[in-house]
Amino acid sequence: MSGTDVVSFGIDFTGGADTSGLLGFAVERHDFTDGEKYFMRGFKVFKDLIPDPAENMLVSTFEFPVQSFVWDDFTVHSGYSYEYFFYPVKGKPKNLRREKPFSIKVNTETLYTNKQHDVFFNRGVASSQEYSRRFRNQRPDSIADPKLRVEAYQWLSRNLDDALYKFIDRTGKGDKLYGCFYEFHYLPVLKRIKEAIDRGGQVKLIIDCKNNESTDKNGIFHESYPKELNLKALKQAGIGEKYIIRRTANKNMIAHNKFLIFQPKNSETPTEVWTGSTNISEGGIHGQTNVGHWIKNKATAASYKKYWELISKDPGIKGSSENPRADNKQFRQAVEALGADVTFTEITGSSKKIIPVFSPRPGKQMLGTYFELVDQASGCACITLAFGVHKELKNKLLNNNFENAVVFMLLEKKDAPPAKSKEKDTFVRLKAAQNVYEAYGSYIRDPLYQWTKEANTLHLKLNSHVKYIHTKFLLHDPMGPEPIIVTGSANFSDNSVHANDENMVIIKGDQRAADIYFTEFNRLFNHYYYRSVLTEIKLKGGKPSDDSLFLISDDSWLDKYKPGKLRMKRLDIFRKMEGTEIL
Repeated sequence: MSGTDVVSFGIDFTGGADTSGLLGFAVERHDFTDGEKYFMRGFKVFKDLIPDPAENMLVSTFEFPVQSFVWDDFTVHSGYSYEYFFYPVKGKPKNLRREKPFSIKVNTETLYTNKQHDVFFNRGVASSQEYSRRFRNQRPDSIADPKLRVEAYQWLSRNLDDALYKFIDRTGKGDKLYGCFYEFHYLPVLKRIKEAIDRGGQVKLIIDCKNNESTDKNGIFHESYPKELNLKALKQAGIGEKYIIRRTANKNMIAHNKFLIFQPKNSETPTEVWTGSTNISEGGIHGQTNVGHWIKNKATAASYKKYWELISKDPGIKGSSENPRADNKQFRQAVEALGADVTFTEITGSSKKIIPVFSPRPGKQMLGTYFELVDQASGCACITLAFGVHKELKNKLLNNNFENAVVFMLLEKKDAPPAKSKEKDTFVRLKAAQNVYEAYGSYIRDPLYQWTKEANTLHLKLNSHVKYIHTKFLLHDPMGPEPIIVTGSANFSDNSVHANDENMVIIKGDQRAADIYFTEFNRLFNHYYYRSVLTEIKLKGGKPSDDSLFLISDDSWLDKYKPGKLRMKRLDIFRKMEGTEIL
């Protein structure tokens, strides 16, 4: 399966392949676009060959094979053509024998298309060996070399900022941009908006400006957030009040949208919308995991415009003392009128390919639909959760077993009861017994093996609230014939459906978009799963075994692929994938 920046492979060995004495695979990549040919690199070595590998040591799979039937290439470029050759390696570490390879040709997805969906992920792994290797864990804004500083920011954002700039920059005289944002204070983006205004673009931006300043128990004053940062940045960029609509009602709720609508000149209706999880902040673009989703569909853009028009009236201001919530009730009803709740069966049985869902809504029924999409998958489901596992989702999954679809959860932090929670004694954590696997935001805190200490986004001054996982999307059978994506600004929580300004979009049957989302989820899950395991081992006072740090010198690594084990489950997902290629 290939996305824009990731290719994921599964190698099926269950059809009678001779795996006796198999030490893994040497992987050779032919790059037809750049005209290059080389063996891929890896970290692991045979201990009896290199017992004490050097810090940040990289080795060739020609000598140190990949011991896995599920493998990913995170170094591809979008729109490239490759051919991969997998050489089964047998023998002994000091006398390897590479057998006849099998090969597969791959074309990665291009970033920009004329199709309905273009999807852009930032790197989302500031806490990584690669960032440590390239930039020595330095804060990007403190890197003295200006060229290296730019490289650091570009490496972190990948294509996310460039895509947003491209969305904005085509705005000319008479074109219209309608925006709705929670955090809106990253100056490079605001300056692009100002340039669009200067070209004659008609711009209106709804910005969170709620008065929620407070003084904590230590007497420390906290200014209204993100209001003050937003207004300061807007002034600095030269964007005047005539282009801004201040969202002030319901100060205890969040105007959490992050979308931008494009409407061409001489058109009564918009044609495109930019949405996703990305706040217009330095940390949103360069730090925590985020996605920008560019939708080129007139009906969807028109729905977003109607929602924007509703929000532009700053609804939800308290009513009379006799009925102080009346306006909020009417507001929720007006939002629901833009699109009724949809059920799991309505989504799976509908011919609709794009279904926008806006908040706040009168009830919380949409959460049940989202969680049923996870629970009722037939192959696998993936979900990112920045603020923990909702109780309703957990209840749906508690009775699952190995016969159900495997569920992968990517969380900001480990699922655990709060220290003072009344439910501490009854807390249940979903595990492999429910066919659920969890990875959470973490990093290598101390040097380990040849891996160096990493820095998280808090140290890099990129994020102060959500440090790691900020995306809000789920995937229902992404490798099936009718994959379903749910993506947007909402955190799969009660408030995100019933209280906050939010937008989500349900996308059905778009294999290209599903491929990009799944391969990026796969990249992020693998990155954080390994670090989560290391964290758990350390908390228990243990240390990683040699089997996890070094290559195994015989074929006993195959034991990790016994039925019921996670690696075999991951392989089975590929084996059952729609469009599997038999070589």
